[in-house]
Amino acid sequence: MTSTAERTREAGPGAPKAVHFGWAVFALSMGGFAIGTTEFVTMGLLPQIADGVDVSISSAGHVISAYAIGVVVGAPVLAFLGARLPRRALLVALMVAFTVGNALSALASSHGLLTAARFLSGLPHGAYFGVASLVAASLAAPGRKGRAVALVMIGLSIANVVGVPAATWLGQNLGWRSAFWMVSVLGLATVSLVLLFVPSLPGDPAASGRRELAALRRGQVWLTLAAGAVGFGGMFAVYTYISPTLTEVGGLRESAVPWFLLVFGLGMTVGTWLAGRLADWSVFGSLLLSSGGTAVVLLVFVAVVPAGWWALPVVFVITATTSVLVVNLQLRLMDVAGDAQTLGAAMNHASLNVANALGAWLGGLVIAAGWGYRAPALVGVGLALAGLAVLLVSFGLARRPGAVAVQPAD
Repeated sequence: MTSTAERTREAGPGAPKAVHFGWAVFALSMGGFAIGTTEFVTMGLLPQIADGVDVSISSAGHVISAYAIGVVVGAPVLAFLGARLPRRALLVALMVAFTVGNALSALASSHGLLTAARFLSGLPHGAYFGVASLVAASLAAPGRKGRAVALVMIGLSIANVVGVPAATWLGQNLGWRSAFWMVSVLGLATVSLVLLFVPSLPGDPAASGRRELAALRRGQVWLTLAAGAVGFGGMFAVYTYISPTLTEVGGLRESAVPWFLLVFGLGMTVGTWLAGRLADWSVFGSLLLSSGGTAVVLLVFVAVVPAGWWALPVVFVITATTSVLVVNLQLRLMDVAGDAQTLGAAMNHASLNVANALGAWLGGLVIAAGWGYRAPALVGVGLALAGLAVLLVSFGLARRPGAVAVQPAD
């Protein structure tokens, strides 16, 4: 395999600074690790946060929603504003903003200030992953774009195995603010690594507001976003209520829940790694397989969860299949966005946070209706099948005579 340094030498005098591909991707993945840690650690520290700012746990849950809203708002806005900026400089700026947001979270003295700080922390989330994915794809060897993007995304998965448990333990023992200080340190580490190992890649000088917004007039962009916002919601319908499902339906003790959460993280990591290999085979084929597979495995979860520990491998497969979906949705958006690469790549995480809210909301509705704790998984089956239907519509439209051919993103 040709190294990044060799490829940049071959490219001529205008090529970016030669770096080792592995270190560059590691630097980008570190940002994903930091983002994943801050996104999920709040759930594990919610009682401590509620006590710290003197509100109820239900009110403290608003800080989680504030972060998600920040992602949805920040992804298109920051991608739109930053499309013409040099990509390394944009990544650094996004991580500096992320670090400041988490530092403000640690310093917040009231529920209102904490909610505002979490909103600010979420703003760079989607834009960072979008730009980092474009950079990784541009540095990858021919035929390995999918693996490169998966390596960036795997930082988010590893955060659920290492970063979230570590930050949760820190927050429980040294106070919840220490968890956000830890994330701030990770943000500063990402800034240093990006400056050291990511080459100075130019932005798109031809980018304009009108051209970036043109992506939003493309039907395939909206279909891909809808597939993520609906199809990925199935995983969150289960993840949000996993603790009471295991204890009330599976008959397990609360001490078993952390093991299932660990397996959730391991499944995400393995699924993200596998997604890169499958993407290099076929992005659209991977989307169809993962969507259909998610529906099947969620149905298996409904049947197996009363058996307690036997649901553990099923949980692993749930997150593995949905992680394949996430990576390939990212690549699909990079392909169908046309010239609006930055905006298209960034919108993936906006749609996934919509999926987070949708899955949790619908799962809560069926529980409140008295259908039991297995009902959210059945909701997840419906969401996965709905996402699959959207993808099939997208595929059918792409094959129609006269449809514009999709060119792989550089």
